[in-house]
Amino acid sequence: MSATTTAQHSEQPGRIMSGEMAEQPAVLRRILDEGAPRIRETAARIAARNPRFVLLTARGTSDNAALYAKYLLEVLLGKPCGLTSMSTTTAYGARQDLTDVLVITVSQSGGSPDLVASTEAARAAGAITLAVTNNADSALAAVSEFHIDVLAGPEKALPATKTYTAELLALYLFVEGLRGGDGSAAKALPDLARQILDRQGEIKQLAARYRFAERMVLTSRGYGYPTAKEAALKLMETSYIPALSYSGADLLHGPLAMVDNISPVIAIVTEGKGGEALQPVLERLRGRGADLVVIGAQTEVDRASAGFALPTGGVAEEVQPILEILPLQMLAYEVTIARGQDPDAPRALAKVTETR
Repeated sequence: MSATTTAQHSEQPGRIMSGEMAEQPAVLRRILDEGAPRIRETAARIAARNPRFVLLTARGTSDNAALYAKYLLEVLLGKPCGLTSMSTTTAYGARQDLTDVLVITVSQSGGSPDLVASTEAARAAGAITLAVTNNADSALAAVSEFHIDVLAGPEKALPATKTYTAELLALYLFVEGLRGGDGSAAKALPDLARQILDRQGEIKQLAARYRFAERMVLTSRGYGYPTAKEAALKLMETSYIPALSYSGADLLHGPLAMVDNISPVIAIVTEGKGGEALQPVLERLRGRGADLVVIGAQTEVDRASAGFALPTGGVAEEVQPILEILPLQMLAYEVTIARGQDPDAPRALAKVTETR
């Protein structure tokens, strides 16, 4: 390969994002092989403290991972759980009694000042504090009593991909540890992830539907709802298409009125109770003639305008989101490339967003 060709290849739009998406099976394997024992140990120490409820703190992509953890904690563990509003502490100076409350702060970089400040305040208020980050040397890890490293390795692309799936798996293993589970439902994920990522050609064809889209709607229920929110975020930050994400139940409470036969709708249909709960929504969307694309089982894809069939037969519902997001990451990438933009360099974004 000539020097000129090498230079052109190195400047290929989206090469960093594409490369990091491709790393995800290896990252998932690393967490299962290297991270799981430490996660179980941390979970056991926290379980011994018997927290009375759980609060989750995060921003951006990590906020969607935190929402996934909320479903896990409430469904699998039966713990009351909420998502915090950091400004109550950082802007208003409010102080709560957090004695025996588990506060989990999720952040890829662990560097945002409001995350650090709210975690410090929570610990001072009596909370058990756990940081889940991709940076063991971060300020957030330093101020937290406990820390889980998601072991994703350096992430250079502005759109987070491998750190998101790493956070999901780490949080799943943590919740499994809290309830004394072995996390065996996650063992097949690295191989299944590789199967999905090898189907880039299917996603490229699907992306052609959205090259000129002016807006998109994404919907799901249950464990799939964080996937809808994360996919919408990826599409907006890479392709700049306004992408709206709704719980299927919320979509029926008004926003459905904006859906017509030219409105692209992506439904994430998780196999299990979440997918069952979404069925009335899918029927309403079909009745309105929506341009419906389904990410889910082959039977659901066959009933839609188009879609991507996931290899989730026999996969526990609670870990399916780790697979569901992969074709949607690829879709954001391919749509952005098709629109002549570079997903590695979204305008107005920085890798570490310092909110206060």
